[in-house]
Formats: sequence, structure tokens, C-alpha cells
Amino acid sequence: MDGLAALLDGPRARGAFLLRCLMEPPWSVRLEDESPLAVTAVVDGEVWAVPDAGPPFRLGPGDVVVTVGTDHWTIADSPGTPVEAIIHPGQHCTTPDGRPLAEEMHQGVRSWGNSATGSTVMLTGAYALEGEVSRRLLRALPRFVVLTEEELGSPLVPLLADEIVKDAPGQDAVLDRLLDLLLIAVLRAWFSRPEASPPAWYVGQSDPVVGPALRLLQHHPDHPWTVASLAAAGGVSRAAFARRFTEVVGEPPMTFLTGWRLALAADLLRDPSVTVASVARQVGYSTPFALSTAFKREYGVSPREHRLVATAPERPAQPRSNAARTSVSVSP
Repeated sequence: MDGLAALLDGPRARGAFLLRCLMEPPWSVRLEDESPLAVTAVVDGEVWAVPDAGPPFRLGPGDVVVTVGTDHWTIADSPGTPVEAIIHPGQHCTTPDGRPLAEEMHQGVRSWGNSATGSTVMLTGAYALEGEVSRRLLRALPRFVVLTEEELGSPLVPLLADEIVKDAPGQDAVLDRLLDLLLIAVLRAWFSRPEASPPAWYVGQSDPVVGPALRLLQHHPDHPWTVASLAAAGGVSRAAFARRFTEVVGEPPMTFLTGWRLALAADLLRDPSVTVASVARQVGYSTPFALSTAFKREYGVSPREHRLVATAPERPAQPRSNAARTSVSVSP
């Protein structure tokens, strides 16, 4: 899978929290849930987003904001409206003085707010994802990614608004996929902006020489790739391919492959039911020892040590630096 698909397919990316919010002015909600990635789409009415650092900005019908990182912020009918509800980690909601609001603001199937027929209607989805593959994409995004209805040019917001209130078999899966599609549509539109700074590998997907090789590396990391076999996929010589790949992606192909394999391994290791040997095979290492050697060079800890930290409340190990990677093939 490529980096954008992998963002939504990691061990902690499934089952996003999704809710319809119905609000009648005056209203103001403080978001302290610390979700690493969240999507908020306005269906009807006007919403003001109030960052803790930075000026407020307005969202109208059809507009979408993707928030990246765990910083707190506020949404309201007006920037000056006092906060009446706080969303805590785990989507637990209280008043500012701590009184629970779950029952009081329940408004039916996947719906919440201070009015059953609010003039402002929003959809909000929060992902609990985290991991190395996600970080490879998300670190290229600003804290707030904002797109207007016109810029997005997609029917997904009204479609998601229609589907969210249905209580049918399999509906959670339908909503998960629609939310994923909306997020992908927003990120694609954002990265196509002239002022955006997408990751080099993202830009490389559209390169006629580099693109085919990138897709092979990302979709089949377990294959024993060589520069020659990748060059053949792009229809150029080995030297021309290596030069072009490094120019576009910013690192040699085998260095990129090493980083991609180890990022996948770091995420797969979050699942305690998966063995290190199985992870090694999935990402292109012939033995657990080979994976462990490369992994420790990149992250400074063994795969087992990383697993212990990654499944604990503390933050898991981070890559030391791109310079720490080896530029030679790690294929068996």
C-alpha cells in the first residue's frame, strides 16, 4: 500500500469515532480529546474555529477542517462565546466545572448537541491512529488543513451526513469507509495546492520514472528489490533511475526502501499477537535477527523493546535520522 492508504490501514486506524453535532447559538465546545487526527465537516450553519495559538477562522456549509496533532482548540458560533462543553480524551464530555453531559446532549443515533434541530450541523470524526507510517505523511501537514466546499469539490460531506443517522446492519463499516474517503479527498486536494509541501515520495508518485518504482516498493516491501529491477519497471537504465529517484525523493531507492520497511515493521509490532519473525517476513527480512539489526540501527532499540514501549502509555521509539539509514539493499 502507498503512504496515503497506509495512513488509514494501520493497527490503530480502524474504527474511527464519528458523530453528528447539532448546535443552536450560543454555543462553544472546547476540544481537548487529543486525537492525533480529526476531521470536522460543516453541513449547515456557520462555525468558528478558535486555535489556542493563531487567529480564529470561519467555516461555512461544505467546508472541512482536518486537525493534526494533539493541541487543544475550540469551535463555536462566535469566537467570543464562552465554552459550555469540553470534550476530553476518550470522547468524554463535561461542562467546564466537570458535570457530565453525555445524557443531556444525546440527540439520537450518532447525534449530540444542545438542540434536536440545531441550525448548525457538523460531522466530526476522530482517528486514534499513531505510528511510523502515519508520521511519514502527517508531519508534512500544518496543524489545520482547511478546504472550502468549492476547493474540495466532492459530494462526500452530504453523503456522510445522510448515512450517519442510519442504524442498519454494517453501517459502522459504511461510515468508516466514507470518513476515510473524505479524509483522502481533503489530503489530495490540499497537497495539490501550490503552497503545500507534500512529502517527496508523494510527489514522486506522479513521476513517470519514479512513480512505478515507488508503487512497487510500497505495495511489495517483502520482495528482494534491486536498483536494476526497479529501473526496469521505469523503463530506464540503472544509473538514470538511481539518479532520478534520488533527485525526486531526496534519498536513494534502497535507502527509501529501508526506511519504508522499518516504518511498516514498527507499526506491525504494535500488534502483540504478531511475532517478530512474521513481521520480518512481511517487510522483506529473511530472519528476525536481520530485522532486529536494521531496526536497532534506525530506532536505537530492538523490535521487542520497541513493542514494549509502543504498547505502553509512553511514546515509542523514533527514528534517529535519515542519515542513520544504510543506503545498501537489506533484501535477503
